[in-house]
Amino acid sequence: MNVRIKLGVVAASVAALALSACGSSSLSGDPGAQEAPSVSVSENVDLASKLPESIKSAGVIKIGTDPTYAPNEFLAADGKTVQGFEVDLFNQVAAKFGVKTQWEPSKFGSIITGVTGKKYDMGISSFTINPERMKEVDMVSYFKAGTQWATQPGNPKGIDPENACGKNVAVQTGTVQETDDLPVRQKKCGSNKINVLSYDSQAQATSAVVTGKADAMLADSPVGAYAVKQSGGKLEPLGDIYDAAPYGFVLPKGETEFAQAIVEALKQLEQEGTYKAALEKWGVEQGAISDFTVNPSS
Repeated sequence: MNVRIKLGVVAASVAALALSACGSSSLSGDPGAQEAPSVSVSENVDLASKLPESIKSAGVIKIGTDPTYAPNEFLAADGKTVQGFEVDLFNQVAAKFGVKTQWEPSKFGSIITGVTGKKYDMGISSFTINPERMKEVDMVSYFKAGTQWATQPGNPKGIDPENACGKNVAVQTGTVQETDDLPVRQKKCGSNKINVLSYDSQAQATSAVVTGKADAMLADSPVGAYAVKQSGGKLEPLGDIYDAAPYGFVLPKGETEFAQAIVEALKQLEQEGTYKAALEKWGVEQGAISDFTVNPSS
């Protein structure tokens, strides 16, 4: 979310943005188990045999996710169903295993704890792969994203990402932008610190920029691009995308066979063209990778 390279749900107006923020912060609904997407994905019996016994017996993979990060994962109009490119992609992986998925909304910062505590079978929520996370969990790479800044059109506050000292900058809590990126910039500011506005959801961070509460925001590149596109001209990107890094599916530490089976499923989906199709549907194909790996080195 880089830590997790992420960005949130954005609507075409400030009012819609506010509604999105309210809707995505209400995470009590259970979307239930979801079928694999309508694209043709054939089950692989050999891969299915490598599932953990608990998943085999349930026939469902329980997935912790923070559905506030469009187009990666966000709530549909019904306020319950989790959708997005990561949802479509992993539903295809699940189809290879012959099981369903159950997407369970959660706050981003609690997902890895939920995986290690066995509340979830795995976590999928735009988690950037880094050494700190791999100390706690295993991660399977499937996509690459960077960080993107955004401002109101014309950059009226004159934001320079390389010198944002004294400015109001919005970010989602727990993302790599908050934990890794901004602290480095803060060190260069002396006493004229960046005023970091940290929000539970990316939708709230985006809304802060649209309404003028924040001068700029930074988030994962696919999320930022989607936010700009959906803002109806109220946002524009600032500067280039930087610090590209892979996202990873999060699994309990030591489930090596399951993790490697996911890698094999991704390779098959890539060969069949369905991996690319899932990304193209949401306009994020620029982040496609082919080197799917368990715990890739930096």
